[in-house]
Amino acid sequence: MIDVSVLLPTRGRTDMLKRSLMTLAELADDISRVEMLLAFDHDDQPSIDFFNERIAPELDRMGAQFSLYGFDRLGYIRLNEYLNTLAGHSHGRWLFFWGDDAIMESQGWDSRIAEVSSFRVLRIPTHNLHPYAIWPIVPRGWYELFGYISAHQLTDTWCSQIAYMVDIIQNIDVQATHDRYDLTGNNRDETYANRPMLEGNPNHPLDFNHIAWRKRRMDDCVRITELRRKLGEDVSWFDNVLLRKQDPWQKMLSKEYDPNGQVSKIKYRPT
Repeated sequence: MIDVSVLLPTRGRTDMLKRSLMTLAELADDISRVEMLLAFDHDDQPSIDFFNERIAPELDRMGAQFSLYGFDRLGYIRLNEYLNTLAGHSHGRWLFFWGDDAIMESQGWDSRIAEVSSFRVLRIPTHNLHPYAIWPIVPRGWYELFGYISAHQLTDTWCSQIAYMVDIIQNIDVQATHDRYDLTGNNRDETYANRPMLEGNPNHPLDFNHIAWRKRRMDDCVRITELRRKLGEDVSWFDNVLLRKQDPWQKMLSKEYDPNGQVSKIKYRPT
């Protein structure tokens, strides 16, 4: 049985990728119950060669399971499509969106994920304690319900906002570092510089906050709630959101989840 499927799109980050994967493998309690699925662009042959020559032998030695998938380049603007495709090939009970600029810090991170049995989006507090699940960990049932992890490029935002709206966000006792230039001063490379975001113009049909995408997220919330109702879980939070008796962003904007006020200054309202 596979407990955790690590989903990792990567491009042009050879040494960073090796460091990232090695921290996962070395700190797992049982690497045999973890699988790593990586997405490479066909035109990024140097990265593929580096993986096969410098990373794969190390993972083999440690007993790790891994698979590589090639893509015609989609670009960062279609990041979710890489993840959704990898999820379709995965076998784990939990699907973990990981990054090549991420460094695992906690021994037994896999056990902390595997011990959760309810329908939750798991959050590793990182990124200056941003309230979002920057690397969301979703149950297999999420993918089976929708056929995707995220319908939109902004995967962490998509999963996090839905999780807060239906009250299924859950912190786990795992520490990791997002070694990104604007956070640590490291890795100011082409991949970091070339990160177009579909956010900031709600009138554009592809923007995350366009009314069509907001409705899509609300529809997903309804579907999750009906599934959880069938599972016998408490869904009163979202029922009250629909009745406008509950602020869906109450936890997300709280000191517990947003101690540094990173989104507290943004005005949220039910979608």
